[in-house]
Amino acid sequence: MYITLETDYAVRIVSELCKYDHKLDAKTISTNTLVPLRFAVKILRKLVSLDIVRSYQGVQGGYQINKAPKEITLKTIVEAIEGTYCFSRCLAEGGECNRGASGKCCNQRAFAEITEQVNKLLDSYDFEYLARQQAAIKKELSANEKT
Repeated sequence: MYITLETDYAVRIVSELCKYDHKLDAKTISTNTLVPLRFAVKILRKLVSLDIVRSYQGVQGGYQINKAPKEITLKTIVEAIEGTYCFSRCLAEGGECNRGASGKCCNQRAFAEITEQVNKLLDSYDFEYLARQQAAIKKELSANEKT
């Protein structure tokens, strides 16, 4: 089970935008994140519609993160692209057990617990924390190259 490629790209894009306090054009975002330009623009539109990213029109236009990195979690981005995370479709809003055992199935209870734990973990990783982790990795790699 994997997150979709679109969600992976959205995480890259948000991470990139969180690095700057100024706007970036879509081509720069695409180049820096290795996300194809057409796909980057599609994702940026979604992130703008959810107020995670701000869009500026015109020749001097571009995109800028619209919230503090501390306020944006992995859960925010997963839900922005994929919708609410549920381990099993029997837990989804409007979802039903195809055996008619909703609420009295041990599998459904286990799936609900897994869903809750995954959502808590996704919500515990914000982009400020992820940026600090990336900086620590770069520092570690740099130190290893010198030795």
